Amino acid sequence: MSKLVCVRHGQSQWNKENRFTGWVDIELSELGIEEAEEAGELLKGFKFDKIFTSGLKRAIKTAEIISEVAGFTNIEMISNEALNERHYGDLQGLNKAEIGEKVGAEQLHIWRRSFDVAPPEGESLKDTLDRVLPYYESHIVPLLKEGKDILISAHGNSLRALTMHLEGVSKEDISDINIPTGKPYVYEFDESLKLISKKYLGENV
Repeated sequence: MSKLVCVRHGQSQWNKENRFTGWVDIELSELGIEEAEEAGELLKGFKFDKIFTSGLKRAIKTAEIISEVAGFTNIEMISNEALNERHYGDLQGLNKAEIGEKVGAEQLHIWRRSFDVAPPEGESLKDTLDRVLPYYESHIVPLLKEGKDILISAHGNSLRALTMHLEGVSKEDISDINIPTGKPYVYEFDESLKLISKKYLGENV
């Protein structure tokens, strides 16, 4: 039996401002810090063998706050840009509502939620999956097979990509899945790494 706990970083300053963030290295907002602290409270009592984060400071800071609040000590934290948020290309830094007014709500929805359509100079969710999955398979799966418990602090789209893989979500249905900030969820696997259960901690999401 092994556990994989995933958490999307707390609200960032650009989440708050409704901007496309992508690979821009933006700090957590005050609310984001509070969300990370709440996640740490929910994870008290858990024991992790390793923590993985993206290479972006909002995910790293979330993991650090969780570790401090939950009392995790001497756990190796590994950061890698393979777990980074989807790259939004020319949209990065722009306000989502303003872009919607310029290109239309339908085009905006396609850029944000489709599986294989990328914004200009950016990544699609498929592109994100193509870098998240090899890293997961090579660095995290072997630990889970050993019965280790792992925490991942990452992003809405890198975690949506992982959700597709772990839960067998189709490219049509993934557009309906949104991962909230700062809400840890737990996957449990049996010895053969078959998924047994998934649940959010704390309040219903």
